[in-house]
Amino acid sequence: MTPRRGALLDVDGTLIDSNDAHAEAWADVLREFGYEVPVDQLRPMIGMGGDKLLPKVTGLEHESDLAKRIEERRAEIFTMRYLPTLHAFPCAHELLARFKESGLELVIATSSDAEQLNAMLEQTGLDELVERKTSSSDADRSKPDPDIIEAALKKGRLAPNEALMLGDTPYDIDAASAAGVGTVALRSGGWPDRALRGAVAIYDDAEELFRKFDESPFATRTPETL
Repeated sequence: MTPRRGALLDVDGTLIDSNDAHAEAWADVLREFGYEVPVDQLRPMIGMGGDKLLPKVTGLEHESDLAKRIEERRAEIFTMRYLPTLHAFPCAHELLARFKESGLELVIATSSDAEQLNAMLEQTGLDELVERKTSSSDADRSKPDPDIIEAALKKGRLAPNEALMLGDTPYDIDAASAAGVGTVALRSGGWPDRALRGAVAIYDDAEELFRKFDESPFATRTPETL
């Protein structure tokens, strides 16, 4: 067995309590452009990128001028209305510190764009704990395609069997699996266990994973202890 060297980190619903905010921002912008899509319909789509969500609910091609205007406006709405309300989940800071103490390379792997990602990390105080970041800017296709996971592996100089993904949605699990990476899932994103069944382990949230870190799949093991 190969010792664990890295953790690939989703952000929304995993480290930051932001899934509802994203759904509300999408509902707001779609309403502005004449599309009435209930928040309850949008909420299960949070975790996939806008390049997939927008065509799914509107039928628009994601490269169309209208789609681009909608996404730009959504980013403005999210930043103005919802970003100031965001907070990290309990023990998210402690969990990242524990990852680093154990010698794991941390790389963020998210479908958010780079500007939004950096703003969320700064808002929640997580920016000081993670240096390597990949976002939608580093990938042609968002989750559940594997592009972002593959970019994160490359940035962290990690082989697929040297890392685990930490996420909260089936999109994280599918994307990581397609890249040859296992996923530890958290229920904090609101998904039931049946939707997370492809994960190698499931915990309630960052706090539970932090408490049980030494028994978790992330715990670093040397060849002698494997």
